[in-house]
Amino acid sequence: MGISHSTARWLAPLSFGVDFAAQNYGMLSTPNMKDVHDANLSFFSPQPYFIAGFFMPQQIFQLVWLYRLYSARKGASNETEQDRKDLSTMVDFTPYYALGNFCIATWMIFWNRSALQTSNIFVVINSLAQLHYVFNRLPPMNLNSTNSVLTHIVAKTFAGIGVLDLLHNGAVAYFNHEVGDPGTLTKVLTAVGFGALASGSDWIVGGCLVYDLVALAVGQSQYGNDGWSKLLGMYAGGAAAIVGIKNLIRPPYVRGPGADGYRALN
Repeated sequence: MGISHSTARWLAPLSFGVDFAAQNYGMLSTPNMKDVHDANLSFFSPQPYFIAGFFMPQQIFQLVWLYRLYSARKGASNETEQDRKDLSTMVDFTPYYALGNFCIATWMIFWNRSALQTSNIFVVINSLAQLHYVFNRLPPMNLNSTNSVLTHIVAKTFAGIGVLDLLHNGAVAYFNHEVGDPGTLTKVLTAVGFGALASGSDWIVGGCLVYDLVALAVGQSQYGNDGWSKLLGMYAGGAAAIVGIKNLIRPPYVRGPGADGYRALN
């Protein structure tokens, strides 16, 4: 998926603009995306305002990241080796970033038409792509580099909210109107899945996973599924404990050029 910096400079903001327009269409159309959410509930339906609360600050980080990507000057006289590495990572992430934005924009069109199974296809593509990038391609975050920090925040928040998207959209696409006890197998798989992801996550991805579980717990409580809600809340506490202990024992970030020999803990 390699592209040049010159391509990344127009592809990334174009995809952001398409997604931003689609999100506004989703909020302003009739029915809007919350109307569709409220009409289609399942055992993985979150409290919808948690999604909105995540969306707004994430947009700000994306805009700053886009500015840094666009304004970077490859081959500048004052460019350092770290600058080159950071820009290379930003460009490497751009196809995944653009794919995510285009998928989310397309998802919005089908979601607002209540074509839930079709919309879920684009959620699966986006979420799996973002998780693949974060866990398999993204180099360690360098705390001394603004571009490195921003790339990690944008990439990892995309992946983190993608986990919630997978559960939410998959549940309403194939188990619509099944609000209630999801069954033992689902409970076990949820615990194992989040535990496994938390054990391999840094503070950013781990924080998103905890946020996802809290959003699910609050939503299920609101929809009258109190037992499942309490269990999800316990999962959130367990995930927070795993992420905290793991990252305190081995801090996942680096400073300065020492990143070369460091193994990523994404």
